[in-house]
Amino acid sequence: MSENERWAIVHIFSSFNNTIIHMTDLTGAETLGIASGGMFVKADRLKPSPYAAMKAAQQIVDIAKDKEVNAFHIKVRAPGGTGSKTPGPGAQSAIRILARSGFRIGRIEETTPIPHDGTRKPGGRRGRRP
Repeated sequence: MSENERWAIVHIFSSFNNTIIHMTDLTGAETLGIASGGMFVKADRLKPSPYAAMKAAQQIVDIAKDKEVNAFHIKVRAPGGTGSKTPGPGAQSAIRILARSGFRIGRIEETTPIPHDGTRKPGGRRGRRP
Protein backbone atom coordinates (compact mmCIF):
# COMPACT_ATOMS: atom_id res chain seq x y z
CA MET A 1 0.00 0.00 0.00
CA SER A 2 1.30 3.38 -0.94
CA GLU A 3 0.99 6.59 1.05
CA ASN A 4 -1.60 8.34 -1.11
CA GLU A 5 -4.18 5.53 -1.21
CA ARG A 6 -7.53 6.17 0.45
CA TRP A 7 -9.48 2.99 1.10
CA ALA A 8 -13.22 2.48 1.48
CA ILE A 9 -15.47 -0.55 1.94
CA VAL A 10 -18.28 -1.02 -0.58
CA HIS A 11 -21.12 -3.13 0.83
CA ILE A 12 -23.32 -4.60 -1.93
CA PHE A 13 -26.62 -6.04 -0.69
CA SER A 14 -28.25 -7.82 -3.60
CA SER A 15 -31.61 -9.54 -3.18
CA PHE A 16 -34.19 -10.55 -5.75
CA ASN A 17 -36.12 -7.34 -5.00
CA ASN A 18 -33.41 -4.65 -5.06
CA THR A 19 -29.67 -3.93 -5.03
CA ILE A 20 -28.30 -1.55 -2.38
CA ILE A 21 -24.71 -0.29 -2.57
CA HIS A 22 -23.30 1.40 0.53
CA MET A 23 -19.79 2.87 0.72
CA THR A 24 -18.22 3.35 4.17
CA ASP A 25 -14.81 4.20 5.55
CA LEU A 26 -12.52 1.35 6.67
CA THR A 27 -14.10 1.11 10.12
CA GLY A 28 -17.56 0.79 8.59
CA ALA A 29 -18.85 3.47 10.97
CA GLU A 30 -19.04 6.48 8.64
CA THR A 31 -21.14 6.41 5.47
CA LEU A 32 -19.43 8.00 2.46
CA GLY A 33 -22.21 7.28 -0.05
CA ILE A 34 -25.26 5.13 -0.66
CA ALA A 35 -27.27 4.22 -3.76
CA SER A 36 -29.87 1.62 -4.67
CA GLY A 37 -31.35 0.22 -7.85
CA GLY A 38 -34.72 1.77 -7.03
CA MET A 39 -33.23 5.27 -7.30
CA PHE A 40 -32.58 4.86 -11.04
CA VAL A 41 -35.61 3.01 -12.46
CA LYS A 42 -39.30 3.90 -12.37
CA ALA A 43 -40.94 0.46 -12.26
CA ASP A 44 -40.64 -1.69 -9.13
CA ARG A 45 -40.04 -4.82 -11.20
CA LEU A 46 -36.83 -3.28 -12.60
CA LYS A 47 -35.21 -2.57 -9.21
CA PRO A 48 -33.25 -5.86 -9.02
CA SER A 49 -32.09 -5.63 -12.67
CA PRO A 50 -28.40 -5.52 -13.60
CA TYR A 51 -28.99 -2.16 -15.32
CA ALA A 52 -30.24 -0.54 -12.10
CA ALA A 53 -27.30 -2.03 -10.16
CA MET A 54 -24.87 -0.65 -12.75
CA LYS A 55 -26.36 2.83 -12.42
CA ALA A 56 -26.14 2.64 -8.61
CA ALA A 57 -22.51 1.46 -8.80
CA GLN A 58 -21.70 4.31 -11.20
CA GLN A 59 -23.09 6.82 -8.69
CA ILE A 60 -20.93 5.28 -5.94
CA VAL A 61 -17.89 5.59 -8.26
CA ASP A 62 -18.69 9.29 -8.81
CA ILE A 63 -19.07 9.87 -5.05
CA ALA A 64 -15.76 8.05 -4.41
CA LYS A 65 -13.98 10.30 -6.91
CA ASP A 66 -15.41 13.37 -5.15
CA LYS A 67 -14.22 12.09 -1.75
CA GLU A 68 -10.79 11.19 -3.21
CA VAL A 69 -11.15 7.47 -2.47
CA ASN A 70 -9.05 5.40 -4.86
CA ALA A 71 -9.22 1.84 -3.48
CA PHE A 72 -12.08 -0.47 -2.46
CA HIS A 73 -12.71 -3.57 -0.43
CA ILE A 74 -15.97 -5.13 -1.64
CA LYS A 75 -18.37 -7.07 0.59
CA VAL A 76 -21.21 -8.85 -1.22
CA ARG A 77 -24.24 -9.91 0.78
CA ALA A 78 -27.42 -11.83 -0.03
CA PRO A 79 -30.51 -11.79 2.25
CA GLY A 80 -29.34 -14.98 4.01
CA GLY A 81 -30.81 -16.24 7.27
CA THR A 82 -34.06 -17.96 6.32
CA GLY A 83 -33.99 -16.16 2.93
CA SER A 84 -31.96 -16.74 -0.21
CA LYS A 85 -28.26 -17.57 0.20
CA THR A 86 -27.37 -16.47 -3.35
CA PRO A 87 -26.96 -12.79 -4.29
CA GLY A 88 -29.46 -11.30 -6.73
CA PRO A 89 -28.86 -10.48 -10.40
CA GLY A 90 -27.41 -7.02 -9.68
CA ALA A 91 -24.35 -8.07 -7.67
CA GLN A 92 -22.23 -9.25 -10.60
CA SER A 93 -22.80 -6.15 -12.71
CA ALA A 94 -22.17 -3.81 -9.76
CA ILE A 95 -18.81 -5.50 -9.07
CA ARG A 96 -17.94 -5.26 -12.78
CA ILE A 97 -18.57 -1.48 -12.84
CA LEU A 98 -16.48 -0.96 -9.68
CA ALA A 99 -13.61 -3.01 -11.14
CA ARG A 100 -13.63 -1.24 -14.53
CA SER A 101 -13.73 2.27 -13.10
CA GLY A 102 -9.98 2.41 -12.43
CA PHE A 103 -10.08 1.92 -8.65
CA ARG A 104 -7.79 -0.53 -6.89
CA ILE A 105 -9.75 -3.54 -5.60
CA GLY A 106 -8.41 -5.11 -2.40
CA ARG A 107 -10.66 -7.95 -1.27
CA ILE A 108 -13.98 -9.23 -2.53
CA GLU A 109 -15.71 -10.97 0.37
CA GLU A 110 -19.01 -12.80 0.64
CA THR A 111 -20.71 -11.79 3.90
CA THR A 112 -24.12 -13.47 3.64
CA PRO A 113 -25.41 -14.36 7.12
CA ILE A 114 -25.72 -18.11 7.63
CA PRO A 115 -28.14 -19.33 10.29
CA HIS A 116 -26.89 -21.61 13.06
CA ASP A 117 -30.39 -23.00 13.52
CA GLY A 118 -32.24 -19.87 14.49
CA THR A 119 -35.91 -19.29 13.76
CA ARG A 120 -38.20 -21.56 11.74
CA LYS A 121 -38.29 -21.03 7.98
CA PRO A 122 -41.56 -19.50 6.70
CA GLY A 123 -43.97 -21.60 4.64
CA GLY A 124 -45.37 -24.11 7.10
CA ARG A 125 -45.20 -27.89 7.11
CA ARG A 126 -46.27 -28.36 3.49
CA GLY A 127 -44.20 -25.48 2.11
CA ARG A 128 -45.28 -22.44 0.12
CA ARG A 129 -48.00 -23.36 -2.40
CA PRO A 130 -49.20 -21.26 -5.36
